[in-house]
Amino acid sequence: MTENTQTPSSPDSELPTAYTPADVEGKLYERWVERGYFTADPASEKPPYTIVIPPPNVTGSLHLGHAFQHTLMDALTRRKRMQGYESLWLPGMDHAGIATQNKVEQQLAEEGKSRHDLGREAFVERVWQWKEEYGGKILGQMRRLGDGVDWSRERFTMDEGLSKAVQTIFKKLFDDGLIYRAERIINWCPRCLTAISDIEVEYQEDAGELVSIQYGEGEDTLVVATTRAETMLGDTAIAVHPDDERYKHLVGKLIKLPLTDRSIPVVADTHVDPEFGTGCVKVTPAHDPNDFAIGQRHNLPNMTIMDERGVITVHGPFLGLDRYEARSAVVGALRQQGRIVAEKRPYLHSVGHCSRCSTTVEPRLSLQWWVKVETLAKAAGDAVRDGRVAIHPVEMEKRYFDWVDNLNDWCISRQLWWGHRIPVWYGPDGEVVCLGPDDEAPTGEGWTQDTDVLDTWFSSGLWPFSTLGWPEKTPDLAKFYSTDVLVTGHDIIFFWVARMMMFGLYAMDGEVPFKTIALTGLVRDERGKKMSKSFGNVVDPLDWMDKYGSDAVRFTLAKGANPGTDVPIGEDWVQASSKFANKIWNATRFALMNGATIEGELPPAEQLSATDRWILSRLNKTIAQVDAYYEDFQFSKLSEALYHFAWDEVFDWYVELSKTTFFAGGEQAKVSARVLGEVLDVMLRLLHPVVPFVTETLWTTLTGRESLVIADWPKDSGFRDDAAEAEIGSIQTLTKEVRRFRKEQGLDDKQKVPARLDLTGTVLAAHEAAIRQVLRLQPEGDSFSATATLPVAGATVALDLSGTIDVEAERKRLTKDLGAAEKEKAQAEAKLGNEAFLAKAPDNVVDKIKGRLAKAEADIARIQAQLETLPAA
Repeated sequence: MTENTQTPSSPDSELPTAYTPADVEGKLYERWVERGYFTADPASEKPPYTIVIPPPNVTGSLHLGHAFQHTLMDALTRRKRMQGYESLWLPGMDHAGIATQNKVEQQLAEEGKSRHDLGREAFVERVWQWKEEYGGKILGQMRRLGDGVDWSRERFTMDEGLSKAVQTIFKKLFDDGLIYRAERIINWCPRCLTAISDIEVEYQEDAGELVSIQYGEGEDTLVVATTRAETMLGDTAIAVHPDDERYKHLVGKLIKLPLTDRSIPVVADTHVDPEFGTGCVKVTPAHDPNDFAIGQRHNLPNMTIMDERGVITVHGPFLGLDRYEARSAVVGALRQQGRIVAEKRPYLHSVGHCSRCSTTVEPRLSLQWWVKVETLAKAAGDAVRDGRVAIHPVEMEKRYFDWVDNLNDWCISRQLWWGHRIPVWYGPDGEVVCLGPDDEAPTGEGWTQDTDVLDTWFSSGLWPFSTLGWPEKTPDLAKFYSTDVLVTGHDIIFFWVARMMMFGLYAMDGEVPFKTIALTGLVRDERGKKMSKSFGNVVDPLDWMDKYGSDAVRFTLAKGANPGTDVPIGEDWVQASSKFANKIWNATRFALMNGATIEGELPPAEQLSATDRWILSRLNKTIAQVDAYYEDFQFSKLSEALYHFAWDEVFDWYVELSKTTFFAGGEQAKVSARVLGEVLDVMLRLLHPVVPFVTETLWTTLTGRESLVIADWPKDSGFRDDAAEAEIGSIQTLTKEVRRFRKEQGLDDKQKVPARLDLTGTVLAAHEAAIRQVLRLQPEGDSFSATATLPVAGATVALDLSGTIDVEAERKRLTKDLGAAEKEKAQAEAKLGNEAFLAKAPDNVVDKIKGRLAKAEADIARIQAQLETLPAA
């Protein structure tokens, strides 16, 4: 779409006196969607710009982390659209296997049922019903935030197209020998009754117990320490280090295993640290990944002692006990036999928990499906190393490489019913057949499909290309792949980013899934603390949107977005952003009331006042600065730059300095009105990607054009006027100094004060009316008496503060300041007069001291002049 200058349906030309976000945001968003502004066209000749949304869980709702990342993605895509790109921001949701299945199982439990009562097919149908009724709440909340996504391309990780993509890549990996089935130690959740990946395990410090147990008898005695005494029932060896002289005589011997009728060997293995504890470790291959590796090296048997719910399945006295009950029972039995050598409780140690339900994870030997990642991970690392993919900020590369360079094979099977079912069939005579999406399932007696489903991250790992129609060669795939930027939190480099890199490069013949990975931090509270329900500091962004508007929430989040670092946020900051939106509104209303316009060409520089030339120079520098920050993903800096340009330079200085011109009327007022219109037009364009609602309302009113969404992005014209910037800088210096003095006297900025201005011979002479306007300085009257004189910027400002200041207090203050300045001067002179110091000090240090001396001398002259102007006490 191109910018339209005729807008019969634009918002009302008169702005209400106050900005009320609730009256604007919903209607504006629906107008944008209805007009198709966010719908991308694969047939367009414009260059593509693509971002795929990190798909939120179908069970989820908008939280501050979503609002944060969505704000950044929206800003990027809105700006690129304004720059003339065919901009696609593709939305969708993840089916969230475990989380969604848990939701529906909870519903069934309330009805007194389990999924097994329904059976697999009926249960899956029940989940789809839940998805239609309750899922996708977050999509409506994304509209509320202002997400400019292409709703016509919304995808779901279990829709028909993505299911076909999953089957296709599984078959391809299987045929290439990159998917296999094997018995290995996995992380098992006894509550969810499924395997979970390493990255779905959350570790926390738990208070447990450390017990030291004596194995063997007499001279053949060893002591091992463990936090999981119950697993000793599955021990199949004791391991010591090969070089540990204490135990060399025992290596190869059989040692009696307490509480059982078994004996187990002592093996020598370099995995054991002889300096840690007693230098002996119990080996339980079926219940510990390190022990499993030792068992593989020494051909030890794997003895499983627990079922899928963590219940003991061996050894009479403990049979049927829950793992925690068994732990106490085993320790009690060992204590009775005198085999507990030492006990320590509480013993704090790191314990893995299921990220979905917080149940303590149980390492378990299990037959599962795996992806062989060696070649895939190498390709993912190489794509960053050779520059095809950039990680931003670059410091995050190390974390990425640490992960992909040390990646273990990926367990992809899950013992769930909701998800992509593994497309493998088993025959009656041991046949194993993997089916692609167009293959017919084998028929005949004895053929069954694998009951497991795939890890959720398997399907979401295909997201950048499956959402564009792969494996079909669609126009979308041809136009919009590779995607340009992946915006995501640094916490899911491992979960998601590496998976997409591996699958994208594999499926798309080496073409990267995205050109840049822009990693963000996590949103925290205003004290920098992690947001958690247990801390009571979780914030619903919708509450803040209700109170302050979506723009205020978006601007606050963008202002905190330094690449890769966490983002603190508090309500006070959102309130401040709301005030900023109101400031933009009020200043634009003032501008419109004073004839601000974009009609006609800007007058040539020679027809512009110094104030006009100054703001246009600052405007173009701001455009260049904002563009540079966008290219570097410096959202905080670009937001700060826009904030200070809008509030400080446009509203506080340009508008104030121009009021006398507007009030006087005439040709110069028309020129300044055109300049002000230009400045507001460009400023609102620059602000629009971050704060779309208020800027859209103001810009369409100012310009009479269709929409900022399809307006052109501002370009730096190259106009610079350093002389005008210096001239206005002198006004700012004088104003700040007078305001500082007034503040010290306890005078309000708006309080009018008689003043005599001597601006002769300075660039300030042409600005006396504006200076008086800004500083609320009245002309001197017949009874004028200069009670204070301020020499500043080559000019003199004499103020009549009769009856408004305490002369004696002011004399004391100035005398104190004078003493401090004289002390600073004496110290600087002493150093500069010390030949030994000058001989050793670097030039930059000497220059710094010279600067301190010059400032001190200037301060002394200024303060003495002020003291001389004070009336006698």
